Amino acid sequence: MIDEIHVENVALIHEADLVPGTGLTVLTGETGAGKTALLSALKLLMGERADSSAVREGSEGALVEGRLFAGAHDEQGFVAQRRVGPDGRSRARVDGAMASVRELSERVSPLIDLCGQHEHQRLLDASSHVDMVDAWAGAGVAATLEAYRTALAAAQEAARELARVEEASRTQGSRLEEARFAYERICDVDPKPGEYEELEERLPRFEHAEALAGCAHEAAEALSGEGGSLDALNAAISELSRMGRVDAKLAEFADELTGAAITLEDAAAELRRYRDSVDFDPEELAQAQERFSAFKGLLRQWGPRMEDVFARRDEAAELLSLVDDADARVRRAREARDAAEDALARAARDLTKRRNTAAPRFCREVGKQMARLEMGRAELVWDSRELPRERWTAQGPCACELLYRSGAGLTPRPLRRIASGGELSRVMLAAKVVLGESDAVDTLVFDEVDAGVGGATARSLAQVLADLARTHQVIVVTHLAQVAVQGSVHYVVRRSDEGDMPETRLVRVEGSDRVTEVARLLSGDASDESLAHAKQLLSEAGHL
Repeated sequence: MIDEIHVENVALIHEADLVPGTGLTVLTGETGAGKTALLSALKLLMGERADSSAVREGSEGALVEGRLFAGAHDEQGFVAQRRVGPDGRSRARVDGAMASVRELSERVSPLIDLCGQHEHQRLLDASSHVDMVDAWAGAGVAATLEAYRTALAAAQEAARELARVEEASRTQGSRLEEARFAYERICDVDPKPGEYEELEERLPRFEHAEALAGCAHEAAEALSGEGGSLDALNAAISELSRMGRVDAKLAEFADELTGAAITLEDAAAELRRYRDSVDFDPEELAQAQERFSAFKGLLRQWGPRMEDVFARRDEAAELLSLVDDADARVRRAREARDAAEDALARAARDLTKRRNTAAPRFCREVGKQMARLEMGRAELVWDSRELPRERWTAQGPCACELLYRSGAGLTPRPLRRIASGGELSRVMLAAKVVLGESDAVDTLVFDEVDAGVGGATARSLAQVLADLARTHQVIVVTHLAQVAVQGSVHYVVRRSDEGDMPETRLVRVEGSDRVTEVARLLSGDASDESLAHAKQLLSEAGHL
């Protein structure tokens, strides 16, 4: 939903702000006043292509920025901005951060439908028709579509597995020999997880066992051997204790040194135990060095980590297994693929059946709204053609499209080939009314929806737009007073030719100003009769 749009220097617009309501917002104005400039600004915000012609002559560049909300669940909203320089170069931002035009389009475009003869239209995109039917059909089709997509993903995975197994079964020559060599070489060494790291830590102790034991022995002797540190320390403790009877301070020193003597005795005992634990076995050392060397050889070929060596062994084992058991594996993979394809075919039939049941009902409901719009016996016709299996997509197994038939007995044709701009807008209007809250698009902008409309049809069109505004934010450019009075918000687009360059201004009208504008739409002037009629229409619509 659009919360606010700010426009600067687009076409004839110097500066304008549009704050549409949550329901129906109408834009009126004289022909040539510049209403299309506002639509051009909106298209820039939606990420459509821009060039220098969009920039107001003499300005430093065009700017369009808007605050939008992505559905009722979005409480924060986001701010989108698009600048176009005099040279046609474009820059975009989303929430203040630099963005590409593509990123801008991905954020803004899904929230807005532009409905007019020359505008981007989802209705002209046949791929969007099935989405409309699915949205209207609700949970029943949604669950079936999800089951179909799950089955399609499973079938695709089964096909990939079959291709992998078949490719492996055909593996010959150097690749197979490399796998066999790697597997046998690694299995000969038979490394265990963590063994290399443990050996890497222990081997230096094996290699320096004699030196380590000698070091521990000498340290122990220096501490507790004859004439060692403990002898001198104990002598000092004895003398301090004797003189401590004279001065208690020396007794305190004796106590502290007694603790140190105990620590030294413990350290000496630990050093002797360490010395005795060092086991120098030349044969064990040779075995450890040989195994470590074997590990290093594996790492040079398939490292740099032991995890890489294990991965290569498992990969080679899998390849050899596939080749050795090729026929059985291919048979099992084919059976799995066939089972997945059967499940997919069932899901596809179920989805097609549900869509083909729901779509004609959707077309009939749209037809009722089209009849309200005085479109004669025009109707939508659902066309569903099954595609070859290789062309099935996540959207479904059929090519689906809503065709347009302008009268009974006529051949239904694609909307893009048969309907005029005004007809397209009214068909879109009818479809959106039927979709109601199921529609994923919050904001609808209609241009030329009232082309060639008058009299009773104008009143019907106004009422249908009012109905649509109960579930959508609707912005409509109109020349009809019957439509204008239904808007909860009314803007007038005015052109001023004062000064050096014409300028388009956007003015929100209320009260007597709105009455005057509706009177102009009715008769082109503000006569007493037109003003009275305008007041009556606004009063009946509840806006006066």
